[in-house]
Amino acid sequence: MPMERILLIEDDESIRRELATLLTANGYTTVSQPPCDLALLDINLPGESGYEICRKLREQSDVPVIFLTARDKAEDEILGFGVGADDYIRKPYNSSVLLARIARLLKRKDSSVMTSGELTLNLSDMTVSFAGKSTELTKNETRILCCLMKKDLCSREEIIEELWNNSLYIDENTLYVNISRLREKLKSLGAEGYIRTVRGVGYRL
Repeated sequence: MPMERILLIEDDESIRRELATLLTANGYTTVSQPPCDLALLDINLPGESGYEICRKLREQSDVPVIFLTARDKAEDEILGFGVGADDYIRKPYNSSVLLARIARLLKRKDSSVMTSGELTLNLSDMTVSFAGKSTELTKNETRILCCLMKKDLCSREEIIEELWNNSLYIDENTLYVNISRLREKLKSLGAEGYIRTVRGVGYRL
C-alpha cells in the first residue's frame, strides 16, 4: 500500500521538522505541494496565508484540510471552517490527538469512492473512471454524478438543492449545461447513455 501524502505547510522550521518526524514515524509521507491526501496548514505564513492556500486547494479538490495554528480566537476558527477546513487544532498540539484526527479524516476520505456498474466516482480527487479510462470533473459535475449514483433517479430540484447544500451555486440553466458537459465526458470514456433524461422529472443513471 502506498503511504498517504500529507501536505505540510509550516513556516517555523523547528515545528515543521518536529511534525515531519512525527508523521514519517507513523507511516505518512510529507510533501511541500499538491497532490496530497491531506493538508496540514499553519495560518500565519509569509506571503500567502493558510486561509488562501486552503481556498486554492478547495478550488481543485475535496482533500481534507487541518489548520494547525497558534491563533486561538473564535473568529479565526470560524474563518478557517468558512474557507473549507475540516478541522482546526490549536498549538501547542497533542501528538496523539493530531494523529487521531488525521487518521479519522483519511478514513473518511478512503470511503469517498462510489460505483455504479463499471462507473467509478472518486469524490476526493474528483475523477470518474470507466473501463480502465478516467477523466477529471468539476465540482458541479462531481456532485451531480454523486447525487445520481446515490439515488439513481433524481429530480432537477433535488440535484440543485444538493449543490446548494455544498455551497455550489447553480440554477436550472446551469444544471442543464453541467449535465451536457458531464455526458460528453462520460461519452469520451465509452460510457455514453449512462445519464438519461426522465421527461418532466429529472435525470437517472
